[in-house]
Amino acid sequence: MHKALKIFDWKTYSFTAIAVIGFSGIVVELFSQTIPSIFNTFFKNAGEVVILGSVFIFAIAWLLKARPHNRPKKYDVVVFDVFGKPSQIEGIRTEFKTHDVAWSFMKQYKNSYPLYNFALVSKTPNQRKPTIFKYI
Repeated sequence: MHKALKIFDWKTYSFTAIAVIGFSGIVVELFSQTIPSIFNTFFKNAGEVVILGSVFIFAIAWLLKARPHNRPKKYDVVVFDVFGKPSQIEGIRTEFKTHDVAWSFMKQYKNSYPLYNFALVSKTPNQRKPTIFKYI
C-alpha cells in the first residue's frame, strides 16, 4: 500500500480521540459540578443574607414599637349620673396615683352607687382631652 492512499491513520485519530475525551471530561466537570456549585454557594449565601436582613428589620421594628410608653402619673375618677352628665358625689375619693387603686375604688363605688356610672380617666400632655381607660 502506498502512503498517500492510507485512509485510516491510527496515530492521528487516536490523538484526536484522546483530546476529545479529555476535553469532554473537563467540560462535563465544569458544567456538572464547578459552575452549579458556584451558583449554589452564591444563592445559599444570598438566601442567608435575605433571611438575616429580614430578622434584623423585624427586630428593629419590634424594638421601636415595643418601647415603653409614657404612663400617666395621675388618674381621676369621673362620676356620671343616669342621664350621662358629669356629676359629683360628696365624700368619695376621685384622684389616684396608680391605675389599679383607681380601678379598685371604681368597682367599690359602682357597688355602692348603682345608679351612677364611673370613668377612669387621665390627662396626657400630648392630648387636649383626657383619655378614658375604663368605664363602668
